[in-house]
Amino acid sequence: MSKTIKLTMAQAAIKYLMAQKTEINGEIKPLFTGVWAIFGHGNVAGIGEALYHVQDELPTYRAHNEQGMAHSAIAYAKTLNRQQMMACTASAGPGSTNMVTAAAVAHVNRLPVLFLPGDTFATRMPDPVLQQVENFHDHTLTSNDCFKPVSRFFDRITRPEQLLTSLPQAMRVLTDPVECGPVTLAMPQDVQTMAYDYPEHFFAEKIHRLRRQAPDDTELEQALALIKSAKKPLLIAGGGVHYSSALAELNNLATSLSIPVGETQAGKGALPWDHPQNMGSIGVTGAASTNTLAEESDLIIAVGTRLGDFASGSRAMINPDAKLLCLNVASFDTVKHYGQSLVGDAKLTLKLLADKLTDITPNNEWIARANGLRNEWLSMVETATTDRGTQLPSDGEVVGAVNRAAGDNDIVVCAAGGLPGELQKLWQTRNDRGYHMEYGYSCMGYEIAGGLGTKMAKPESEVFVMVGDGSYLMLNSEIATSVMLGYKIIVVVLDNRGYGCIHRLQQFCGGPGFNNLLDDCLTVEGGAPKTDFAAHAAALGAQSEQVGNIAELEQALVRAKSAQCSYVISIDTDALADTKDGGAWWDVAVPEVSQREQVRSARAIYDSFKAKQQKNL
Repeated sequence: MSKTIKLTMAQAAIKYLMAQKTEINGEIKPLFTGVWAIFGHGNVAGIGEALYHVQDELPTYRAHNEQGMAHSAIAYAKTLNRQQMMACTASAGPGSTNMVTAAAVAHVNRLPVLFLPGDTFATRMPDPVLQQVENFHDHTLTSNDCFKPVSRFFDRITRPEQLLTSLPQAMRVLTDPVECGPVTLAMPQDVQTMAYDYPEHFFAEKIHRLRRQAPDDTELEQALALIKSAKKPLLIAGGGVHYSSALAELNNLATSLSIPVGETQAGKGALPWDHPQNMGSIGVTGAASTNTLAEESDLIIAVGTRLGDFASGSRAMINPDAKLLCLNVASFDTVKHYGQSLVGDAKLTLKLLADKLTDITPNNEWIARANGLRNEWLSMVETATTDRGTQLPSDGEVVGAVNRAAGDNDIVVCAAGGLPGELQKLWQTRNDRGYHMEYGYSCMGYEIAGGLGTKMAKPESEVFVMVGDGSYLMLNSEIATSVMLGYKIIVVVLDNRGYGCIHRLQQFCGGPGFNNLLDDCLTVEGGAPKTDFAAHAAALGAQSEQVGNIAELEQALVRAKSAQCSYVISIDTDALADTKDGGAWWDVAVPEVSQREQVRSARAIYDSFKAKQQKNL
């Protein structure tokens, strides 16, 4: 008969998490390196008590906002290529539902985070309790059911012994290269405190290792034939290249066959920016070099990317006559865009391709075409990122200043607005994890919290957070958390007084300036006040300053790098200026009927691109 240990459900869950290990480069490390927690009546007595007794082994981090702490956990896992992760717990009610947006971020980006939200009483004895959402038609529903569509795995633990089957499934999803994403285990507050005699073997150390799936022989042969027949191949590197640790294999294949490479937002850094095969970014926020090659290519090799609308130019950019080969560990992604599937781990499969393609003679004309376009693009980047002494600098000029200040091992973090486009086009990435962009869900407010999680994962790197005034005002509380925990981040706030990116999109679609910039939204007489971001950041405990131009920004960045705590720099920028070179069309629907001539003209342009799009469907 197996030995047992009597624990509460919460104690057992935490003990199980601590027994989970991961192998990284031959070294065994904890799979869970910490738990983010904001306590309330739904988790303080159960999970809170369990965490208190193990805080020296499994640190508990207190945040200032539940969504923010979950963003930090997501950024942490992304920076470490999903090899280590964190859990997040919040109280029943608004504390838990505050994490739902972050769960969606993790789901879209295929990133592991374990959510442990408190829930209402399973016994229902004191119902309705504080913060309980009562559903008249279904008493089994609670507000935590909001996690279901944004979780890869969901369970509600209504009996303590249910952990015995639920936790192994949770670990399977969190560590699986295909299923990877957020897991939610809703925990009723009464069940957290209930005890059970758990078998001791349930808490035995478990070492997780990355599963590498070899490709099917037939699919591999079909892929080889497709590549051998191509005269103008273009490879698109996605985030899966990073998560598979396939950087060397990608480099080898691209170099040996002289295949030009374009990078998605998640794939940026797969090759150093100055690698001769790196053509730059692709798609809506792409480089002219890469996008031109996509229009001329006869074979697109998509590696580790789900080919979202930004990467594909809403299916209107890529040559409609080109073949598409989709290499991905997830078969779900390989059948998109009617591509030819090659299901397998990127590291294994890229090596197999390279080993079997040694007899290919590269197309010298295609190589010369790619090199010429690349040199033209790099020249444009230099121009766009140079300080031009304008009264209100462009985002590109600010990107250039921060890029010059960043060292070889430093990281830039961003998420939403116009900056992702400027950064994907212009940022020159020196190390594989030097570019951290959340652009699957493009969640405003991710930036600062994500910067904190990135710094926790890579404390030896300077982390530069680039954020617009709109995103800053949405979620800035984790500046205080970074100061409190001693994880220094450098935040550069680009203040264009509003949502400048959507303002430009609104105008492109024929609309007037309306409700995006502070100047064209409803305000009291005198208009919206100028926000003093430097003063606000100082109130949160950071060092800060306002600068007036790029030269002052560069000097401030020197001071920020030498500072010991988080440093916030605010600079006013031009809401209308962006880098128009290179970008492809994006399918944002324009009204068929409008009183405005500008909208009707925009609709005509829209219809012309829709015709191109249809050829790719």
